[in-house]
Amino acid sequence: MLPLSLLLVTPFSPSILSGNSCFTDSFLGNYGDGDATMSVLSVTSQDCMDLWSSDLDAGHYYAPTHEPGRQLIWLEKASVDERLGSSDLEAFFGSLSTSEYGQEEGQEVMQEPESASAYGLHYYTENAALVSIDAEKAQVIDTLLPPFWKSRLLPASPVAYIPVPENAAAAVRSVLENLKFDPVVASLVGNISVSQIQKDIRFLTGEDESSGIISRHSFSSGALTAANWLKEQVEGTGATCRLSPFITGFAPNVICRYESIKETTGTVLISGHYDSRGSFGSTRAPGGDDDGSGTVGVLSIARTIGRKGIKFHSNVEIAFFAGEEQGLLGSRAYARELRAADANLTLMIQADMTAYRAPGEPLQLGLPDRIGTPEASQLVANISAIYSPELHVGITPACCSDHQSFHEQGFAATQVFERAGPIADPMYHNSGDLSDREGYDFDQLFAIAKVQFASVLHTAGFEL
Repeated sequence: MLPLSLLLVTPFSPSILSGNSCFTDSFLGNYGDGDATMSVLSVTSQDCMDLWSSDLDAGHYYAPTHEPGRQLIWLEKASVDERLGSSDLEAFFGSLSTSEYGQEEGQEVMQEPESASAYGLHYYTENAALVSIDAEKAQVIDTLLPPFWKSRLLPASPVAYIPVPENAAAAVRSVLENLKFDPVVASLVGNISVSQIQKDIRFLTGEDESSGIISRHSFSSGALTAANWLKEQVEGTGATCRLSPFITGFAPNVICRYESIKETTGTVLISGHYDSRGSFGSTRAPGGDDDGSGTVGVLSIARTIGRKGIKFHSNVEIAFFAGEEQGLLGSRAYARELRAADANLTLMIQADMTAYRAPGEPLQLGLPDRIGTPEASQLVANISAIYSPELHVGITPACCSDHQSFHEQGFAATQVFERAGPIADPMYHNSGDLSDREGYDFDQLFAIAKVQFASVLHTAGFEL
């Protein structure tokens, strides 16, 4: 007999989330486990439990749902180059408690403890874990994790999974079919200022000391400084900007918009996340690469739009998200806001980690191998070949950034990353993630920003 309430962790399949209310009404999100994408569902209906219990296989894992006052968290090991070494969760679990939910070898349904423990361990593999801990501690769980591990806070109730519809994919294919070299676009993207990028990143990391920023963790005062500064900088380029809170205590999203000069609801969105993470035990979290690089790349696009007086034929939005390090929380909130408004979002491109280049490797551009819209990734790849041919383009397992929030709400979305392969930056999630260090490559950051900018220009349409 199965317990009355279950968490189901199962390999993701679109068929699971279409046509059967047992699954569509219990979806808690898609998460990474090594090379696999896993769906987490909260199954409470006896009929749904019977459906699963009649057809179990080794790919499905079960656990009791968490207690009141607890927060479910998915932990996953980032895909990192083997040269960086490895890390496990032993110290993390020890920092929470020495007691945990017991599990015998091969046991699928884990039992509730006789007394409350500091955390519940519901699912565990070499590359992922599903735990429940005190809700307040959950919001800063990233400060306790080893550097190569990421945390994702699960929603308190089921959410909708909306596949990207054919008409959305077709809109991107239309841009692809008509794509060709445009000398005006080449001139505009080449006008991005690398020297300004260097100044901007030093402000955000605190390297120039004028900002006073020590950390941009989502709960830090430095994040608020950064949010207000980003808003002011983009407003100076002619956009309308707002600070958009999403969870009490977190720094807000910064949402900026260039209104179209034509009558349209169509919108193109580019983004980066401005929050950061540092070494365990250190208050310093400069986030120069993760994701100061993507943030200043997007900011450089805004500065060029203002300097060149570009007017768009479609609405263009620039977003800087917070809460990414806690599980795409800021972007999740905004993606759902746009879906609730039935927004006509044509294309979304997230820039996350674009500056690090390993010694001896060429300039690179990585596109997501699992979660993202193929048509959007293909558009970015084709535009890179035209406007940044110096970039070697390939796929990366380093997934997923804020584009996932939009992709799972039915919007065409993809990500640009610094490497066609796993993460190679030795300062990933480290307090040494500064711009003034070996491997931080402004030429690569610039080349990827050009691709993101050209994607906007070709998709939105423009005039000077």
